[in-house]
Amino acid sequence: MLTKSIPNLFTLGNLFLGFISIILAFNREAEWAAIMVIVAMLCDGLDGRVARALNAQSEFGKELDSLSDVISFGVAPAFIMYVVAFQDMPAAAAWIVTAIFPICGALRLARFNVVAGVPGYFIGLPIPAAGGVLCTLALFHTELNTIILVLSTLLLSYLMVSTVKYPNFKKVGIPKKAIWITPIVVAIAVFVAYKFPGTLSKMIFVPLLLYALYGLKKNVERLFPKRRRKNKSVDEANSETRSL
Repeated sequence: MLTKSIPNLFTLGNLFLGFISIILAFNREAEWAAIMVIVAMLCDGLDGRVARALNAQSEFGKELDSLSDVISFGVAPAFIMYVVAFQDMPAAAAWIVTAIFPICGALRLARFNVVAGVPGYFIGLPIPAAGGVLCTLALFHTELNTIILVLSTLLLSYLMVSTVKYPNFKKVGIPKKAIWITPIVVAIAVFVAYKFPGTLSKMIFVPLLLYALYGLKKNVERLFPKRRRKNKSVDEANSETRSL
């Protein structure tokens, strides 16, 4: 019984860190709030792997994970962005843009729970990656224009509910004998985050952004072949007309 509860402890740790992130954002501690989301991402990445290693997967754990993700990677990053960048906007616009992100994240998770995916891929940008990009992007609010931050928030929201395929690294498992190492990994991550809060967040922003842009690139690739085929059809039709 205790063994089967271990993965849920990581999930609850994810949820706890998301809640702490919201409190820190409310207190204008954006860097620390972003760090909490990043460590929550680590917990989220470990819970499923630990569950598979211990053969402790369950529907309860799956639903708990989704509910936790909505808070930690939907509400918390959106609130961080709202606090640091959107409060000077018209209130209605700021509220709507902020709300769209967790709403799309919830839709993404609901689809993930009920729709069979493609082996080796996620359909749509996973909410932990989207939340990680958003909360670390918020740390650049003094360097970036508010319009860019708004458009980035809306783009990440769209990518979550899109049908773009993203590589799924969750299948990389943890050997059962190495389970005891996972709390140490989390502790090391917390220590590093404590020592280098701002620097670590901005460093992690880069690989997360590249992962998110991968889907944007795929979207463009899907659009242009259609356009090329359309142009080819028009050219063929014109050629036939001229031959007549």
